[in-house]
Parts: sequence; C-alpha cells; structure tokens
Amino acid sequence: MEKNYDVIVIGAGPAGMMAAISAAENDAEVLLVEKNKRLGKKMLLTGGGRCNVTNNRPVDDLITHIPGNGKFLYSTFAQWNNTDIMEFFSSRNVALKEEDHGRVFPVTDRAKTIVDALYEELKRLHVTVLTNTSVTKLVHDDTQVYGIRCDKEEFNAPCIIITTGGKTYPGTGSTGDGYKMAKSCGHTVTPLFPTEAPLISDAAFIQSKTLQGLSLQDVKLSVLAGKKIVTSHTMDLLFTHFGLSGPAALRCSYAINQELRNGAPHVPVCLDCFPKQTNAELLADLSLRLETKKSLKNALSQWLPERLLQFFLNQLDLNDMTADKVTVDQLEKLVLLAKNFEIPIIRTFALERAFVTGGGVNLKEVIPKTLASKLCQGLFFAGEVLDVNGYTGGYNITTALCTGHVAGKNAAEVASWQKY
Repeated sequence: MEKNYDVIVIGAGPAGMMAAISAAENDAEVLLVEKNKRLGKKMLLTGGGRCNVTNNRPVDDLITHIPGNGKFLYSTFAQWNNTDIMEFFSSRNVALKEEDHGRVFPVTDRAKTIVDALYEELKRLHVTVLTNTSVTKLVHDDTQVYGIRCDKEEFNAPCIIITTGGKTYPGTGSTGDGYKMAKSCGHTVTPLFPTEAPLISDAAFIQSKTLQGLSLQDVKLSVLAGKKIVTSHTMDLLFTHFGLSGPAALRCSYAINQELRNGAPHVPVCLDCFPKQTNAELLADLSLRLETKKSLKNALSQWLPERLLQFFLNQLDLNDMTADKVTVDQLEKLVLLAKNFEIPIIRTFALERAFVTGGGVNLKEVIPKTLASKLCQGLFFAGEVLDVNGYTGGYNITTALCTGHVAGKNAAEVASWQKY
C-alpha cells in the first residue's frame, strides 16, 4: 500500500467520511483509517437506526440548539451548513424528508442509505480506506505532524484530521482515542461529561415505579437552579424505572450536568403538563368539568392520563372526593401541581450510555475558520472530538458533517503548499 498521502483522516464516522470526501474534492490524496471493520458504525445507530442526518432550521436556530459552544461554529456554518448537507445527499440521489421539529431523514428510513452514499463518494474520489486498523500514535515533533503509526506500519502526510468522536457507545469504537492523540501534540481536553442522557431520580414515586412506562406528549420540562429556570424544553417525556427519558429529558441533561459539576447535590426539574395554558385558564376549565356528582377521578378522566391523575389526586388527598365537593383552594393546588411538579435529579446516565459527549479538545487551541490546531502545524479536528455538543434532533450530525467538510477542505489546501 502507498505510504505517502496529502491528508490522513483518523476515524470514519460522519465527520471523518465527510472530511475525507472534502479533502479529495480539493485534489488531495487521502487516506481514511478506521479501527472498526466497517465505516459509520455509530452512525448506523443514530435516529433509531434511521439517521437524523440534519435539521432544517436557520443557522441561528442551529446554534441555539447546540448549547455546548455552538457559537464556535458560526465560521464553519458560514462555509458549509445544513442546506449544503441536504444538497450533498439530494444531488447524489438520496431522497430526504422533513419531520417534526425540523428533523431531516432519508426517505428510506434507513441509516445505511446515508452511510452507503458517503462510502460511494469515497470510492468515486479514490480515497484509500483502511479498515480494521488502529492508529497507535501520531508522528510529530514540537511544531508539526508528519504521519501516523498503526499496528503494523506507518503512513506519512503533512496534514492529519482527527475525527475519532467522543466516548459514548464505546462498543462502536468511540473510546476517546482522539483525546490522547490531541494531548500528545500539546492540546488540552476539557472535562468530559454525558449529555443527551436519561435522567436518574431518587424520588419515592420513581423508586416505587408508580409512573413507570407513562408517556406524555408536548409537556414542558424545566431545569431549576434555586428559583431560576436554567432551560426549558417542550417535547415528549417518558417516566421510567430509574427516572425520566424521552426528548424533553435528554435535552435537559446538558444543563443538569453543568449544575451538578458546579456542586449541586441534586438538580430539580419542573414538569408543566399544560404549557399552552395559564393557571387561570386551567382553573376555569376544571370548574366546568366539576359540575357533577361523580367522583373527582371520573370527572377529570380526560384531563390527564389516568395514572398521572391518580398520582396527583393521591398527593393532595383528593382521591375519595366527589367533584361537587371540591373547594376552589383544592382546585388551585391541583392546577399548581399539574403546572409545577418538581422532580429531583441526582445524576444522568454515565458517559458510556449517553448519546453525546460533552467536553473535548479545547476550542481556544483551534482556529475556528479552518479547524486547524494553533499548536501543531498540519493537525486538524472535526466532529465530536471537539468541545462542541448539541441536542438530539440532527444537530450533532450536522456539526460532524459540517466541521468535517471544512477541515477537509482546509487540510487539502495546506497540504497543497507542501508540494511546491
């Protein structure tokens, strides 16, 4: 096999495949190295196996939905963004569709469609792909990189792009290799933590599994710090045997882990079952429902899911009361509970079981426009290895594909200077 290349890309996830494609489009001879037997192993799991390939929102909205240093990406998105991702796949005969919250999927509903399209492009551009191969170290001195050392051989290149991902789903190969490589070149790595992770609670009703399996649609979950709301998300929510899951819970995990890292023993989240209605509107609605001699539970049977209603009534000692005997004060307390139900969160799932890694290569040491290292000439970064993280909903793959494209283009340009 050829030993000398213009650009070497380490890691064949979405960032790595796109980096290799972009570098090759810009006339670089590219080697893509992947330690798994196949490309895009983790990508095949995303979006429930359907691959939420991007999100169709304006760039400012994309940044808002990337709470972990999203502003760093303004320069990246100015060069290549979600619109370009959609055009990339559409022009290669991959039909896309948009679902709720701007999420974009392949029409086939198969992640393999996206991975195959990227692989076909790698082949068309004559990228050399080396699978089942681990990079054991970067070859470099104090100022620049020269190549990589693998299990059995070395490869040379003036430019190397690290796209090894984070530390979630280690079974897919995301075991933090890129952080070690970055550190070997003098980079610092900010503390790693789980984000987009289910929430664990020690509340009595969670321990007793009272609401286990109950799913709520379009409710608002807010993270509290004292009386201040840190963040709120109106999406679906699932009660589990350990705490909370579902999109609303996952999106709150970033803020919760930030509060826990700041020393909070636990972080309360506040559930609002009726985010579109005020307390006064709910009180008026309830008053109309209670003009009957039925039991309170039967009178409110369509107001909330049965188990949640039963739980709230038990909390307020209203379970045995008839509707016509309920006082205004009791109704106000019921409305308050439905709009402000606090649940203590003691931690989230660990990093290995989270969807996304928070933390990563320190952005102060990376040039935003090119994604090149400020410390080591010829070294670039893209994807989750960087200290950037977004919500689920296509934001992290968008980050990976866009940073990959920008890093690949700039690495090819730097490599071209070495030829003259």
